This record gives sequence, structure tokens and C-alpha cells, in this order.
Amino acid sequence: MAWRSHGKTNSELVQNLFTNGLIKSTRLVVSFGTSVRVLEAMKKVDRANYLPAGAGISYAYEDRPQAIGFNATISAPHMVTCKCPRKPAAVLEARLTRSWFVKLACDLESRNDVGSGSGYMVACFHHLVRGPAPDSSPPAIGFVLADRLSQVNMTGEIVGIEHIPELARQSIDNLKKDGFGPSLENSEICISSEDGRNPDPGHGGAWDVIHVGAAAPTIPDSLLIQLNAPGRMFVPVYIDQSYRSVLSHRSNQVGEDNQAIYQIDKHSDGSITQKELYGVRYVPLTSQEAQLK
Repeated sequence: MAWRSHGKTNSELVQNLFTNGLIKSTRLVVSFGTSVRVLEAMKKVDRANYLPAGAGISYAYEDRPQAIGFNATISAPHMVTCKCPRKPAAVLEARLTRSWFVKLACDLESRNDVGSGSGYMVACFHHLVRGPAPDSSPPAIGFVLADRLSQVNMTGEIVGIEHIPELARQSIDNLKKDGFGPSLENSEICISSEDGRNPDPGHGGAWDVIHVGAAAPTIPDSLLIQLNAPGRMFVPVYIDQSYRSVLSHRSNQVGEDNQAIYQIDKHSDGSITQKELYGVRYVPLTSQEAQLK
């Protein structure tokens, strides 16, 4: 249905994604009992503001990926999916800038994601986290993408870490264009340039949820260490037969580049279990130098 989701405006694009079943639910109920309007949050973030100057307004609302420079892209809008499963651990799924795939497990409190890219997801999470006032403090949220980190701490501050300095500056400009200037000024949103493969513990220390948005050769120990117990990490991993043999759960849906998303659970006693969710095709989790080659 992705090819049917083009729109003439951002609102029409997002509505078409929902109509075509690519946004599974309009609501996401988080742990502190607040219903978050996922559909409305996406409509508030105008995709045109996160494309490079000169890209053309008509292209912004087409359901296809767009280059943002430095061998990075903002992915096709159909890569954004929002779900509210029947299980208590409600999950928000989104694939955005380049290889950006976000899963927010809402029965946990703090989230860590490596990846800010164009700034689009930072903006989406700002609207989700700082929506209707909850009875308790906002959750800590983070995302993981190709050596980048975005996170929300318990005060609702969103920090985006981008390992390409030029993209970090570009994302700040994008956020300002989309009306987030005041949020940047009062530190509700902060963009920093840093290698997210080994995030600075000062950004939050341990996290209830970590999402990795680029394919790692193995599950990253540096991120697993920063996962709370209990906690959950989502990470795309390159699969080969030797690694495949040690996995206890198989979906047989490995992507074109022999990758799959894994759900890693660290339990209260410190034990770890893993489950393969589905196949994907992501850019590799790599260094700034390798990305720019």
C-alpha cells in the first residue's frame, strides 16, 4: 500500500499511511496512563522541514526515501508504523531517517535510541513525550541509529546525538524551521555530535529501552551494559549460519542483506534472552569515516 500513500500535504500523507494500514493505531497508551495521539503527533511534524533546501515541496510528501547528504537519507514515510499491541508492553514502531527504526516499549520508564539524523524523529518524540500532561514525570526515551543517539530523560528533555557534525547542525536548522526554536533554547531538545556506538553514560546511564537503527555484526556489548534490568533492546544484526545456530527464536524473515531485528530482554535477575522479530535491510553500524567513504 506504500505507493498509494503519497500526499499533497504532510497531513494528507500521514492520513493516507493510516488509511492504508501502515499506521496501525492512532493511540499509544504509555505506562503512566496517558493516551498519546500518535497520528496527530506525526501530523504535527512536517516532513518538508527535514529535507535539504531545494529538495522541492512536492517530493517531501511522496512515500519514498530522500537523500539528506553525507550518505544518509530520510526514509520513505511508509517505514513509519505505529502500533498499540494487545500485550501490556505497548510498542511504538517507526522507521525514519535513513535506517531509523524506533520501538518504544511503553511498560518501561527510560528509553535510549542511537540516532538523530535529520531531526525528524526527535521532533516526533517531542510531541509524543510532551503531549497531554501525565500524572507523573515523562519517561526517559532513546533511539539508536548508525552511531547516533537520541534520548529523553525523566524531565522530558530530548537529546539527539549525530556522529556527522554537519548533519547535527542541519538537524538543528530543521528543528528550528519546524517551530522547535524555543524547545532548543530551553533545552527540552538538545542536539550533540557524538559516536553513539558507545554513548556517554552522562546522557542517562542505564536505560529501560535501547533501540539500534543500524545493523551491527553482533549484539553491541557497550549498549547491553547500559541496559537496565529489567530492560529491552531492539537491534538489527547481520546473520550468518554460525550465529544463526545459537538463536532460540527464528522468524525466517531475514532481509536482503541477511539482517534481522532482535529483541533483547535483560531480566530483573540480570539474565538475558533474545528473540528474532523480522528481517530488515539496514545500513551498517559503523564509524563516521566509513560512512563518508
